[in-house]
Amino acid sequence: MRPYLLLTPGPLTTSETVKTAMMTDWCTWDEDYNVHIVEEIRKGLVKLATHKTDEYTAVLLQGSGTYCVEATLGSVITPKHKLLILSNGAYGDRMGNIAEYHGMNYDMLAFDETEQVSVEYVDDYLAHNAEITHVAVVHCETTTGILNPLKEIAHMVKMHGKKLIVDAMSSFGGVPLDVEELGIDFMISSANKCIQGVPGFGFIIARKSELAHCKGVSRSLSLDIYDQWETMEKGHGKWRFTSPTHVVRAFKQAMDELEAEGGVQARHERYCRNHEVLVAGMRSLGFKTLLDDTIQSPIITSFLYPDAAFDFKEFYKQLKTKGFVIYPGKISQADTFRIGNIGDVFPEDFSRLIDAIKSTIKA
Repeated sequence: MRPYLLLTPGPLTTSETVKTAMMTDWCTWDEDYNVHIVEEIRKGLVKLATHKTDEYTAVLLQGSGTYCVEATLGSVITPKHKLLILSNGAYGDRMGNIAEYHGMNYDMLAFDETEQVSVEYVDDYLAHNAEITHVAVVHCETTTGILNPLKEIAHMVKMHGKKLIVDAMSSFGGVPLDVEELGIDFMISSANKCIQGVPGFGFIIARKSELAHCKGVSRSLSLDIYDQWETMEKGHGKWRFTSPTHVVRAFKQAMDELEAEGGVQARHERYCRNHEVLVAGMRSLGFKTLLDDTIQSPIITSFLYPDAAFDFKEFYKQLKTKGFVIYPGKISQADTFRIGNIGDVFPEDFSRLIDAIKSTIKA
């Protein structure tokens, strides 16, 4: 069932048991599905997100992570609000795209793709722009693999009395955090990232008191997170529209496997070890990382092309024949490719990858 390992930021390599969980059909009206799978997932997600579980809830929504980002912004930001987007990559820019499509009142603080969001700039901007009501930021920007200083950003946002929306697509489940301790009001992630499920739905961990203000805000039927939440609450796990049943069941299995591994901290340690083996091996072969080690996440790592003659497509094809699929680069200022460290992959897999790359570049 594994012709190759997906060393990407998601979809990613999943366990055989997660794949097998999709082999059963489920009825969307049945309690076995809604109560014993969907509701357990919702409660489990909140438990993963914070120790203050009474203050938060989970909303599951069909589609990719971007659907959930758009759903959140569209359900939270009203004409009376002004949003500040902090961007240092493609996914921060995408929030700007969403804001444009919805005609939202927003500003964007844009930073270089190889630099973290500056806490000092955020502080200064909020100090001089009192009309800002909400701040949105990407925690791990998979454009490069950079990890933004979420704790410091969140502290600054809360100090200025603003609401905080965090795209934790590529970090939640793989990087320890507590939404209540950080003061996050809405946190967004996806099934096919660090929890190691398969694509098909995403989720929003929302502060209940803030979600209550979202009633009637969304101009989209499908992407109304308040309506979705209310239906799930009243229907004990019932989705408004047809849910991706097989994907949901696989995600429940993935959550069970996360717990069995030792939780988020244990998974974070494995991802860090994957990254360490990868970087040490690549540097031994002469490759250089795009980012400084101090701002690099353990999620995905960007490498510079070794020289002007480097043919990524051929490199990609050769590695695929050897059982590894990697990712092209996504920035304009340098020629790069990326290798994901997340999924059902382990340090020994990265040792094998280094051997495969060594034989490829010598061929």
